[in-house]
Amino acid sequence: MTTEAPAVAAAPLARVSASWLALSAIANFGVSMAFIVPLSFSLAVRISELDPGHEEVLGYVTGIAQIVYLVASPLIGVWSDRLQSRFGRRSPFVVGGALLGIVGLVVISSAPSVLIVGVGWVIGLMGWATAGQAIQNRQAETVPEEQRGRISALTGLLAQVAPVLGIGIAYAVASSTLLVFVIPGLVGLLCVILFTVLKKERSSVGLASTAPVSVKSILSSYVFNPRKHPDFGWNWLGRFLFFMGLYFNTSFGTFFYAQRLGLPVKEVAGIVAIIGLIGIVAATVGALGAGFLSDKLRRRKLFALIGAVLFVFGAVTEAFAHSFVTLLIGSLIMQLAIAAFSAVDQAIVFAVIPDRAQTGRYLAVVAFAQKIPSGIAPLIAPLIITVGAVGADKNYTALYLAGAVLALAGGIIVATKVKAVR
Repeated sequence: MTTEAPAVAAAPLARVSASWLALSAIANFGVSMAFIVPLSFSLAVRISELDPGHEEVLGYVTGIAQIVYLVASPLIGVWSDRLQSRFGRRSPFVVGGALLGIVGLVVISSAPSVLIVGVGWVIGLMGWATAGQAIQNRQAETVPEEQRGRISALTGLLAQVAPVLGIGIAYAVASSTLLVFVIPGLVGLLCVILFTVLKKERSSVGLASTAPVSVKSILSSYVFNPRKHPDFGWNWLGRFLFFMGLYFNTSFGTFFYAQRLGLPVKEVAGIVAIIGLIGIVAATVGALGAGFLSDKLRRRKLFALIGAVLFVFGAVTEAFAHSFVTLLIGSLIMQLAIAAFSAVDQAIVFAVIPDRAQTGRYLAVVAFAQKIPSGIAPLIAPLIITVGAVGADKNYTALYLAGAVLALAGGIIVATKVKAVR
């Protein structure tokens, strides 16, 4: 059984076992299923039941929840860095976050109004995002440089597979609103428990804090100095732009497929599941290919740029698609691109963290580059899809093209501006 020391000094990290890599990736898989299935499918269905014909409500619900977590995440990161417990610093947040996430999903499933759905998703997002961040903290301070491409690849791949399997589960139990939300959540809880039980952290009781907590230190945890840490700053900006493009092209995926294929929203789950299952092959090639090759060649930025370019091809294909086959082709290219970029960029993030002793804090700041887009993209997207809209049909073409431009800009910045990583 592998353990890890709570100290995170700058000393070189020892290689971890294959089972540690696998179990940490499986834990992330469970969190991804519980977290992404509502975002990509079940929240849209629930809102269409409670407030039919108002697609923009989905953007408001998801956007507000992301903003709430955005404000709280650095505080959670600092708390995690300083936590003293016999279960370690990160594991309590992994398990506690998953339990809170389950509560949020139950609230959504029984909500009598859109307002309660929104409250439930704030709770659910807070829980699952906290669990996912804590898993990433353990990876960043435990996995050495020569294995970071592998863990990023495995994590990225399973994060792509998780919502596909989760949506398939949701479709199979679609007659029960409770099961649609809770079963993916229970899978997530089981996966994180396996990781925390089988790969225990060493006790952090007695771990020295670097400095006393003050209002100033709390406020400073929300920011960093890009001049002092330029590679961290440029990678943050590139990641921000890429994920802004990604969320433009995924936030309204259920409604997009329904419009382009002329289907009721409830019937889209089967289409999404089919596309997603076939897309597992593309995600596997993208994540494992980019991650393992970047370890072997010791080159990260090239694969990040390739991922961004492929994203453009996939987004443009979907933007002008009006048939299942064309949507499938575009989706496959995008899944390949997202998996490749995500796998390599996570390895870059681990390499440019300014201080491993503050891993939780800095990874919370890195999460801003993904959480801010996930919060504001759903709020901006409703404005874009109404530009030039004809009747009930929304302008998803403009939305997908805008996403392509942003993702490409992000990839170019990572490839040309981050200097500490090849």
